[in-house]
Amino acid sequence: MTTVDPITLAVVRGALETAQREMTLTLEKTGRSSVFNLAHDYSNALFDAVPEMILQGQDIPIHLGSLIPAMKAVAGFYGEDIAPGDVVYHNDPAYKGSHIIDCCMYKPVFFEGELVFWTVCKGHLTDIGGPVPAGYNPDAKEIYAEGLRIPPVKLWEKGRRREDVINLLLTNMRAREHQEGDLNAQYGACGVGERHLLRLLERYGVDTVKAAIAELKAMADRQMRSLIAEVADGEYSGTAVLEDSGHGLGDLEITAHVKIEGDEVAIRIDSPPQVPYFINSYEGNSMSGVLLGLMMFAQLPPPYNEGLYRCLSVDMGPPGTLCNASEPAPHANCTTTPMETLTDAVRLAFEQAAPERVSASWGHASGINIAGFDPRHGNEQYVTMVLASIISGAGATRTMDGWHSRGPLCCFGALMSGDIELLETSYPILIHRYGLVTDSCGAGERRGGSGTWLEIEPLDHAMTAVAFGEGRQYATAGAGGARNALVEPKLGRLVHRHRDGSETVYDRNALLTIEPGERVINVNPGGGGFGDPWTRPPQEVAGDVRDGLVSRVGARQDYGVVVDDQLHLDESATRQLRQTR
Repeated sequence: MTTVDPITLAVVRGALETAQREMTLTLEKTGRSSVFNLAHDYSNALFDAVPEMILQGQDIPIHLGSLIPAMKAVAGFYGEDIAPGDVVYHNDPAYKGSHIIDCCMYKPVFFEGELVFWTVCKGHLTDIGGPVPAGYNPDAKEIYAEGLRIPPVKLWEKGRRREDVINLLLTNMRAREHQEGDLNAQYGACGVGERHLLRLLERYGVDTVKAAIAELKAMADRQMRSLIAEVADGEYSGTAVLEDSGHGLGDLEITAHVKIEGDEVAIRIDSPPQVPYFINSYEGNSMSGVLLGLMMFAQLPPPYNEGLYRCLSVDMGPPGTLCNASEPAPHANCTTTPMETLTDAVRLAFEQAAPERVSASWGHASGINIAGFDPRHGNEQYVTMVLASIISGAGATRTMDGWHSRGPLCCFGALMSGDIELLETSYPILIHRYGLVTDSCGAGERRGGSGTWLEIEPLDHAMTAVAFGEGRQYATAGAGGARNALVEPKLGRLVHRHRDGSETVYDRNALLTIEPGERVINVNPGGGGFGDPWTRPPQEVAGDVRDGLVSRVGARQDYGVVVDDQLHLDESATRQLRQTR
């Protein structure tokens, strides 16, 4: 293998990063749906011919982890039957996809007749067919009732667009114009990445670029192994609870077992048998949950590539279980539930191994999809996942409070809510309120970030709202001794406000019809806190009260801090109250 000097290595690394960033910008600027152009619910990565991931974007963790097994499955499916100009499309969890609403495009990059790279783009489509708009069917008992499964298929073959195949896919999806626009945006992004990579190969040659990539993988490998070697050898476990979905399943538990030997780590997942409900996770998706839990512990600097995981082995448990589902298990909700619970279980296991590195959990996704017929445009059908509705709070760390409105855990800060005014322009809705929720932050010496409140009214039509996710029965997990005395405001919830002002509150998934003059309200949980909340400096608690993040009642119950009617700290009363514990 050719050796690479540090300057050339840095240039190649920068060129790879630029290629990925340009792919992301292409999706942002050319995506048709609000899920793409406002929320950024997409991810990009570069793979070599092995195929191994050589660079992942600063994108959605639930996408990125599953891309590693999915790329191998797609490349293995075609074998040598890949040519310049081919473009493959895929969403099927049986081929290691995450869930069928996340559709992935793979473009092989050839240079002088040799397959050298793949540019890969995964995005959340606003619809994937099936009986329920936006693909989340809480009544599905099997995957066939959820939407269109797409095994690996060529949409472009040797540069020729397969109109018959593309038409077949789009004919089975609602709001066809949005789906076609987003598919074209993905194609453009893969092409932009390809052009950057070809220029890199023309400049430095295949051997030098391959040698640089090998060193970047080795750098990531060394960093992860060095960290693992610092942790005491042993076996550790963590268990997280998946709350009752309301279908008579009760609470479910997922346990992660972590075994560390030297600079290697093995993770084994125990989960209950798969269920006739859309919270099963196939192996590819579950890999994302495991890797996110590992990276929450590792907190390593770049480069981020597949070399990070050379020291890792993963056993998802036997087929037919919740985290290693088998066909025909329904699964559409799996990228949030149970992926976030699986991540928490892995994170908790590493907390046992190295408590000094732990951070609190982020809020779990608790959101809504909406659909209907737009009276402003001749009753044209619309459907979208309102990604602003799943924005929750980030978890606190040992040294800092959690960020507000940056979650959920599965997206880890990469998801955007977008401009509310643009959502109102795109769909026949009025958003009455979008903001932070008082007392939603997990209590701790370092408090969690605040969750969000989203309140929508349909204009001149009946709107379908589909609620999915969790965090409505259990508050987000804290760390380092954090606890909540005031629990209810820290939970997510779905509210149907009727015309007469009465409200129906749901703490489980639901499918609702919202009439004009009514409103659907979705409240997201905040992030978990870190440390004993009664050791939080009283002045900081009083500041949170003045900022509307914590109520006076919350200050007293969660933190043992008394704030007077003028929102000033009562030092004497606080001192007396804290002494009573």
